[in-house]
Amino acid sequence: MGKKDKVQKTNAVRILDRQKAEYELIEYDTDDGQLDGVSVAEKTGQAEETVYKTLVATAGTGKYFVFIIPVAEELDLKKAAKAAGEKKIEMLHLRDLTDVTGYVRGGCSPVGMKKDFPTFIDESAQALGRMIVSAGKRGLQMKLEPDALAMAANAVFAPLRK
Repeated sequence: MGKKDKVQKTNAVRILDRQKAEYELIEYDTDDGQLDGVSVAEKTGQAEETVYKTLVATAGTGKYFVFIIPVAEELDLKKAAKAAGEKKIEMLHLRDLTDVTGYVRGGCSPVGMKKDFPTFIDESAQALGRMIVSAGKRGLQMKLEPDALAMAANAVFAPLRK
C-alpha cells in the first residue's frame, strides 16, 4: 500500500504504523486554498461518500469531543450531544482548533491529537470497505477500513448526521 512512499510522517501515520494498520496515503494540492472536504474528494478523485471530515465540538471548558462525518453532510448537534452523553454541545471555534487538537483547519486528523478526546464516527462508515480522513496535515489524506480508524482513534460508531 502507501506505507513505503516517501511522505512526511504525521502523528496519525505513526500511530497507524505502530498498530500495524493497513492504510493508503493520498496526497493532493492545496495551492488553490480549497480545503473543504467536497473539494478534497474532487481533487483526489475519491467518491464523496467515502471522504469524511473531522469536527471538534465542546460542552464547556475542557470538555471536547471529536465527530467524523461524511464531507457533504452536516453534524446534528442533538445527535452528537446524545452520543457524547451531554445535554448540549457546540462547535469549537476555529481559532481554538490548533490549541486544542494540535492540528490546523484542513489538516485535522481524528488520529494523533494532542490529547485523546471521546471520538465518534458516523454509523454510515460501517457500510464502507474503506473510508478517507485527514492524515494530519493539509494535502494528505489516509484511506483505511472504518474499524481500523475506530481502533486508531479509540472511537465508537453512532448516528451523527442531520
